Amino acid sequence: MKKDCTPEDELLFLALGGSGEIGMNVNLYGTQGKWLMVDLGMTFSGNEYPGVDLVFADLEFIEDRADDLVGIVLTHGHEDHIGAVPYFAEELGVPLYATPFTAELVRRKLAEAGIADRVRLIEIDDNERFDIGPFGITYLPLAHSIAEGHAVLVDTPQGRVFHTGDWKLDDEPIIGEPTTQEELEAIGRDGVLALVCDSTNVFNPVPSGSEGAVRDGLLEEVSKHEGKRVLVTTFASNVARMDTLGEVARATGRKVCVAGRSLDRILEVSQANGYLTDFPEPVDFDTAMRLPRGDVLIIATGGQGEPRAALSRIAEGNHPLELSQGDVVLFSSRQIPGNEIAIGKMQNQLAARGIEMITDRQSMIHVSGHPGRPELEALYGWLKPEILVPVHGEMRHMQEQARLGLGTGIGYAVVQKNGDLVRLAPGKPAKLAEVQTGRLVLDGDLIVPADGEAIAMRRRLAHNGAIFVSLDGRNKPTIEALGLPLDEDYAEFEAEAKEDVAKAIKRLKGKSERSDVAEATRLAVRRAAQRWSGKRPQVRVVMTG
Repeated sequence: MKKDCTPEDELLFLALGGSGEIGMNVNLYGTQGKWLMVDLGMTFSGNEYPGVDLVFADLEFIEDRADDLVGIVLTHGHEDHIGAVPYFAEELGVPLYATPFTAELVRRKLAEAGIADRVRLIEIDDNERFDIGPFGITYLPLAHSIAEGHAVLVDTPQGRVFHTGDWKLDDEPIIGEPTTQEELEAIGRDGVLALVCDSTNVFNPVPSGSEGAVRDGLLEEVSKHEGKRVLVTTFASNVARMDTLGEVARATGRKVCVAGRSLDRILEVSQANGYLTDFPEPVDFDTAMRLPRGDVLIIATGGQGEPRAALSRIAEGNHPLELSQGDVVLFSSRQIPGNEIAIGKMQNQLAARGIEMITDRQSMIHVSGHPGRPELEALYGWLKPEILVPVHGEMRHMQEQARLGLGTGIGYAVVQKNGDLVRLAPGKPAKLAEVQTGRLVLDGDLIVPADGEAIAMRRRLAHNGAIFVSLDGRNKPTIEALGLPLDEDYAEFEAEAKEDVAKAIKRLKGKSERSDVAEATRLAVRRAAQRWSGKRPQVRVVMTG
């Protein structure tokens, strides 16, 4: 590797996102002077970024080397693998590769961004090998919680990499035909240098479970609630679950009503690509409300408590679809860490109205799309990789998968984090360097650093509030405080703060610099606020005179 990180006759791996976290997957492979990107995802913001919805990996490393990037291969259509495409694909300027279902989701994103005619999107069929620069690529279907989940087999001059994407083993996958054990064993016999593998469910001691079992569980559960309006909430992208719910509705004599724009989009894209062709024709909201309560099955987004999603609005009584005492909500999805408060609030609103709720803890109505330990061990045995590189997990997940892999006889396990440049071949795998990485956020219409001044200031304002002070020509202050817990004490605080300002300006002893007066005023008001509230607010002084 040259000092500028250009790969030579070697195989390099670099995660810019998705290693040390769940979500925002961006992975790079380098050889023969070229780079290949696998996935270009995002994650959703939490409380650490006030006013922000979307978070991206910082792509500065590969943006600086865009001339050496040969393409972007997308494993499947979940947002943490394709969500950043409309924000960065045009700038990176290389073709995107995807199988038809994923390609249609991406195509719509590009169209919404107004760049569909400026980004080349190439559709690839399963098991069709194609070359991108020095990389040979083959898509291998694996079961997951979305149609057309794929591993990517990457052939390089130094050896082959099996990049799993998100996956599981499933004897009854409902949608698609995953690569068989025999086919995976054949790949292993031909030699696998490195297995770059999903770590999400490594602490699960049992297999993740089958979609076929969920179908049986949902049919049994819905059948229990004759005469009641039943709502099922699930991840919109889970095409197999949608297929199952269509079957359940038909088997229980219920009409289907779909609530949520993302569900509408997935249904449309699925049917355009040959999936869900037997899904019942949905009824509209008005029709659903006119039907007898036991004659409708509602499928809705919002199981994670998203405030604008259908289920949250139904829980608030702010949606055309209504639930009332005795009705039932089935949570056919897992609770994503970090969403506990939002989900709890929504469930309490439903409970207050006498609505029964059932989760996967009470009934077999959901299974994960990620592998448990037995599935990981099975894949290790079939592929027999020389090197294991855990990705797609927090550090505790990746460390645990490394221990698991080494315990089964894999020779090397490389635990890396975003920004660690790793040489996989030749020789023993090793970390070579740390490169620029980090997070960007979509703040309004702008993409800015997550640790920039705007976000930092917003955090400070949220924690401590703000005070605006206006000084007229006689240095008489007008004070307005926002977000301070003063309430009935505000008038006394204001009077004391004004006295403190007068004293501070007087102590300047005739100094006439406006900046000195403004700074003295700022400090005086902040100290007064701290005395009265215990807070250290941001104070801004404007001199109008």
